[in-house]
Amino acid sequence: MTDIPLVDLQAAHAEVAEEVRAGFDRVLATGAYIKGPDVAEFEAEYASFCEARHAVGTANGTDALELALRALELPDGAGVVLPANTFVATAEAVVRAGLRPVLVDCDPDYLLIDPALAAEALPGAAALMPVHLNGQLAPMEQLLEIAGETPVIEDGAQSQGAKRHGRASGSWGRISATSFYPGKNLGAYGDAGAVVTDDDRLAAAVRLIGDHGSGRKYVHERFGFNSRMDTLQAVVLRAKLRRLPGWNVLRRAAAARYDELVGGLDGLRLPGTMPGNEHVWHLYAVRIADGRRDEVLGKLQAAGVGAGVHYPVPVHLQPAFRELGHGVGSFPVTERAAGEILTLPLFPQITESQQSRVAEVLAKALAG
Repeated sequence: MTDIPLVDLQAAHAEVAEEVRAGFDRVLATGAYIKGPDVAEFEAEYASFCEARHAVGTANGTDALELALRALELPDGAGVVLPANTFVATAEAVVRAGLRPVLVDCDPDYLLIDPALAAEALPGAAALMPVHLNGQLAPMEQLLEIAGETPVIEDGAQSQGAKRHGRASGSWGRISATSFYPGKNLGAYGDAGAVVTDDDRLAAAVRLIGDHGSGRKYVHERFGFNSRMDTLQAVVLRAKLRRLPGWNVLRRAAAARYDELVGGLDGLRLPGTMPGNEHVWHLYAVRIADGRRDEVLGKLQAAGVGAGVHYPVPVHLQPAFRELGHGVGSFPVTERAAGEILTLPLFPQITESQQSRVAEVLAKALAG
């Protein structure tokens, strides 16, 4: 039996290979490796996709978050409220921007930031940064009401193409950041990211800071750093963006198929979709309780099923963030999820037979 990967990047490449090759040839012929025309074209196309006025390409998603925060010119050391249940880059970007992560727990059903807890933590903080996790949006209408005049920054690294109440990821907050890491729904052939906003001033600030603080060659208006999207990545992203809506439809179909295949297994909790959300299933993350997750994971991997875990150690328990002063028990829902989450293989090109094989191995692992 052929192994089933968690994500099949080769299958996605096969669909865009000819277009990417032609684009690379075009870039190589012109030598426009930095700030080439394809970057501007992708920025315009991605902004339209997100129903926003501006998209600014960056070197990676972590830089995009940091640039979004820096563009807001928040007070040094100010607090930024964000969920404990997220990849470390969300909190990392806050610290890199000279700000302080203020962590809150997630809701027990969808594992998204809990609006009630965010409201409790927000007084005295300078910004709110919800994370759209696994392919669906946080409850943005509630969060915007809670935030009032406090700026909201969307971490949309896992929600490219997702919507809430018909409104696109990246179009809710004052500013949004995303990652085009290869495994994302819209993935580059290396690192890349983008900042999305309707605000002309913020877009200009992001572009300035991410290009050494320079709007004119050798004139540096403010302190910045180097975080530009290179032209070859823009070529890849343009080819994939044209296919992203269709790929997301296939992801939804695959998620529905998993619901049918594994929905009746004892000891397994399926992922849910928050009412109002149009999920794009970046990850299909089930939960296995009673301390059996790692045992089941081992059996899946031994059988050639590329299951994974997102994320086994929460941000607040990472050694790098010990100075925040949190310990075991600080965020119980996040901690419980970290011990239960198991991510099953899911990508647009996954076949019914592959999913049936995953379900078969999972059923045996749970029964054994």
